[in-house]
Amino acid sequence: MKVCVFGAGAIGGYLGVCLARSGADVSLVARGPHLDAIRAGGLRLQCGGEEHVAHLRATANPAELGEQDYLIISLKAHQIDEAVDAMVPLLGPSTSIVTLSNGIPYWYFHGDKRLSGVRFSCIDPGGRQWDRLGPERAFGCVVFPAAEVVAPGVIRHEHGRKFPIGEPGGQKSARVEQLHEAMVAGGLDAPIREDIRDEIWLKLCGNLCFNPISALTLATVDIIAADPGTRAICRAMMLEAKAIGDFLGLRLRVDIERRIDGAGALGPHKMSMLQDLERGRSMEVEPLVGVVQELGLYTGIPTPTTDVVLALIRQRMRRTRGELH
Repeated sequence: MKVCVFGAGAIGGYLGVCLARSGADVSLVARGPHLDAIRAGGLRLQCGGEEHVAHLRATANPAELGEQDYLIISLKAHQIDEAVDAMVPLLGPSTSIVTLSNGIPYWYFHGDKRLSGVRFSCIDPGGRQWDRLGPERAFGCVVFPAAEVVAPGVIRHEHGRKFPIGEPGGQKSARVEQLHEAMVAGGLDAPIREDIRDEIWLKLCGNLCFNPISALTLATVDIIAADPGTRAICRAMMLEAKAIGDFLGLRLRVDIERRIDGAGALGPHKMSMLQDLERGRSMEVEPLVGVVQELGLYTGIPTPTTDVVLALIRQRMRRTRGELH
């Protein structure tokens, strides 16, 4: 089984090492010092007090790798569009695409009678992912583990090993079963879900509020969940997203108070937007927050709290980039 992990950062690298341990033929797309270190000494995964070293083929030029059975996209959601053309050489007639990124993936509304042909700019700007990659190739994966690149070529696993996977339509398929077996053999928990769209929506409802609030306040998720003021903002934003989800037929299997409590139980964890802010990187503002505003505008469902937080985090992002003086 040939698997290419496109974006071998913290989560992509963790998944790549685990799949390689299952016997899969894994290759990585990476760049910069991280790529150089992987080539020189392998990809090192620190997990459970042990270090696993995987000597995997790694490149910045995906065209070198040829057609794959699985293309696993593990980039930040806002980075995917510019990488689409580089992914095309990896695609053969039977290649499956597995999306790991936060937010709503490009294939999400495929087959939906109301939304399948609608182009949402916060999901797939210009429809390039839909057109170039094809929605029929894709199925979903939700990332629950936390990991960090602590040095070039070195990934530290912090907690969690669950990666729910599933077909957009809910059916069990050979391609999902095969990936499930490889992930389990590599030491991961990969339950096959009939409701993968709901799983993706549930995660987005958390990222929608916790991520921008963390970047605006510099607070860790436990503080955001415990403080009455920020907790109320989270609740309001989640209720707005829930109203949109209800309209679209999406179900939250966890109620909002429990969802907030679950995030708080992670302890002093820095959300990805805060990590990106501290490191001067671009943040996933539009895929995680702008998308809910855009869906609200399309469905006619108001999102007043989300609109305020979105305006503030956009301003913070522009300030960080130095676009305002």
